[in-house]
Amino acid sequence: MIKLKEGDSNAFVGSLLFGDRGFSGRERAALTGVWGIVRYNVLRRELWSQTRIMEPLANRIRPESLDEFVGQKHLVGPDKPLRLAVEQGHIFSFVLWGTPGTGKTTLARIYANAINAEFYELSAVSAGKDDIRKIVATAKSLNGDSAPLFDGLGKNERGSEDISADTHVRVSPKVLFLDEIHRFNKAQQDFLLPYVENGELVLIGATTENPSFEVIPALLSRLRVFVLEEFSDREMAAIIDRTAAELDAESKAWLIEMANGDARQAITMIENTSKLYDQINLETLKETLQSKFLRYDKKGEEHYNVISAFIKSMRASKPDAAIYYLARMIEAGEDPKFIARRMVIFASEDIGVAQPTALVVANAVFRAVETIGYPECTYNLAHGAAYLATAAKDRSATTAIGAAMDDVKKFGNLPVPMQIRNAPTKLMKELGYGEKSNDDSQDMMPKKLCGRKYFL
Repeated sequence: MIKLKEGDSNAFVGSLLFGDRGFSGRERAALTGVWGIVRYNVLRRELWSQTRIMEPLANRIRPESLDEFVGQKHLVGPDKPLRLAVEQGHIFSFVLWGTPGTGKTTLARIYANAINAEFYELSAVSAGKDDIRKIVATAKSLNGDSAPLFDGLGKNERGSEDISADTHVRVSPKVLFLDEIHRFNKAQQDFLLPYVENGELVLIGATTENPSFEVIPALLSRLRVFVLEEFSDREMAAIIDRTAAELDAESKAWLIEMANGDARQAITMIENTSKLYDQINLETLKETLQSKFLRYDKKGEEHYNVISAFIKSMRASKPDAAIYYLARMIEAGEDPKFIARRMVIFASEDIGVAQPTALVVANAVFRAVETIGYPECTYNLAHGAAYLATAAKDRSATTAIGAAMDDVKKFGNLPVPMQIRNAPTKLMKELGYGEKSNDDSQDMMPKKLCGRKYFL
């Protein structure tokens, strides 16, 4: 029997909790003595308790199975695709597309656990190619360069290596959960492609953006896309009940309305309120919302306040203010493509014909952001914001299309003047298509709108 000293047992317990693979299966089995078992259990409880206290409430109450999961019945209900994949242990890569707080991370973890996978979680905001290389290198060092990644042999119920199997034992599949996959630029997504294609990584992407626009076609063709819906009020109430917070009906109703289908926001609000105040009621919930305790939320009011301030600063030709609000969004982790899209719109809406090159510059900024990504695209965004803020402004085209659309809604499909109608057939020519009639006006407008001016 292998004997472990007290320091070794501390390290062993830490390895179980925090993923350090310094001990083999035989060394784990060595803790069979009375002292070893007692010491192991005491340390495990202490470390686990400390770790759980530091965890956000959303993590502590996270469902561990589909039976505990609330909502998304179109995906996890009886005979639905994710339910079948979990129950049958089907291994494949996929994307979870939905608004924040709809259960993307939870579903990814439940799936990884169901297929006995090693679970790696990265955020595309901060991760890069090196992080992916490390995960792949870990898989190869445990599995051997030539061994297939997952044939399902030699695994125990937790998915770890079983020392009783032969020397060619296969380890668990490696699931990479890539949050905000839309933040990965084309080069980074291209780098992922071969690992997904050959099965070295099972990729689960999470995104709030349309994958058709944000994920490169070659990678998207190898992924299934599952669309997550916002939680209903009834589902939000069930999730709030999981927190065990004592809320009256009025407070719960307000919280559900405030969260707007975002479970994480509701849970975080409860947690923050409990830390700030002795009681959770409508008043303390509202006070917490007003504090800076909550992060900048891309669905929240502050998100719209800052982007509005950014646009209005450029419109007022105030480059310093525009750069400041741009910095606020960048620091908060706003999607750079969202900012760049607003700049492209601004170039036509507010600058227009006064400086036509503004649209060229804005499109160039968007392309640079799409290609480079954070953090370097910060300079492209600043360049574009300064240019647009100092450019001459002319909203005549914007005003013109607005007025014209109002007339279309008001008058419907008015007859097109005969002189400008297409005449591809002999019959149409005989009917006078393409020839000026007495009713046709010189301005080529429908008779009812003759003389109407839009572009002034």
